[in-house]
Amino acid sequence: MKPRANLLDFDVARQQLLDFAVSPTAQGTVGLLQAQGRVLAQTVTSPINVPGFDNSAMDGYALHIADMSAQPTSFAVVQRIAAGQTGVALSPGTAARIFTGAPIPEGCNVVVPQEHTTEDNGRISLTHPISLHQHIRRKGEDIAEGASVLTAGQRMGPAQLAMLASIGVAAINVFRPLKVGVFFTGDELTEPGQPLAPGAIYNSNRYAINGLLKQLCCEVNDYGIIRDSAQATRDALQQAAAENDIVITCGGVSVGEEDHVKAAVLALGQLDLWQISMKPGKPLAYGKVGQADFIGLPGNPVSAFVTFLLMARPFLLKRMGATDTSLRYLTAEAGFNWPRPDKRREFLRVKLERNPSGQDTLQLWPNQGSGVMSSLAWADGLVDLPSETTIQIGDKLRYLSIAELMNF
Repeated sequence: MKPRANLLDFDVARQQLLDFAVSPTAQGTVGLLQAQGRVLAQTVTSPINVPGFDNSAMDGYALHIADMSAQPTSFAVVQRIAAGQTGVALSPGTAARIFTGAPIPEGCNVVVPQEHTTEDNGRISLTHPISLHQHIRRKGEDIAEGASVLTAGQRMGPAQLAMLASIGVAAINVFRPLKVGVFFTGDELTEPGQPLAPGAIYNSNRYAINGLLKQLCCEVNDYGIIRDSAQATRDALQQAAAENDIVITCGGVSVGEEDHVKAAVLALGQLDLWQISMKPGKPLAYGKVGQADFIGLPGNPVSAFVTFLLMARPFLLKRMGATDTSLRYLTAEAGFNWPRPDKRREFLRVKLERNPSGQDTLQLWPNQGSGVMSSLAWADGLVDLPSETTIQIGDKLRYLSIAELMNF
């Protein structure tokens, strides 16, 4: 594949990458405690109503009022109903001491909070106005029997798993996890804990990419650091492609004499996408090696992290079976000036902070270099800045939450 005369537009490249992603078919059944982060393969319908019976939304008193237009203000307390117990029918003009979640007794049409009553010698008096059916949770009010509660393609988080448990579902069908092989190229790379030789740097990309992949519940095979050798790179790529669904590399996809990954991909497979009009992250690449997808991330740490979040992660989500790969934008005012427009679409590291006047504004990390990992450790957002655009204090900006990019 010949280098592009022009860089590929960010939105076009992102859509092309998603178009290359083939959704999975293989699935299996797992228990809820093993389903965190997995993608649902079949829609789940509820076998029961939730709640399964009318119950009290308050600690207080269940009342039977026969005529709301001439309601009494004093009631004899004739029974006590705790959660898990079942009371008997209430006669008109009587009350039952009741607790949150306890079944509503027959005849009850009002629950009054205990703090809206006074009690004396087995009778209560009302201190606040009441309305018919107040503080009563109706059967099926949350979830109706037979209703679809989760659809295929959703990722399972704590809220989804709790809801499944609430309807008595103990196991679900999910797509199998992706096997992802990773390696990192460069003679300059050194593992943390080892002394740095002159000109060497620590391999931070290994820990960022491994962490991001494990958040997606991928099965990660880490082949470590591959030295700058055409043969070593080709051997590592061939092995990783044979053993995984997807191969992700960091470094070696630019145009330098020691950038061997691109050449290895072309020798063993094909390169379908390369060089994106984005900053940081221009050298991003996609292709195929055998049956495995290949994603080549840039070597600079910020570029690798940002392109993973914006490009590789949605691709992986679709390959996992997830249906939502959208970017969700927030807006806020700029608390900084950006007078240097770029030809590429820029993603600036920012943080939402309260200024001295009490207004939340986006603040900019002063050094936006593609190797400045301190900017990502500090930032909580990425401003999506169109090409040839400047920023002045007070401008409304679109930005992406980094936490959401890592967790949706």
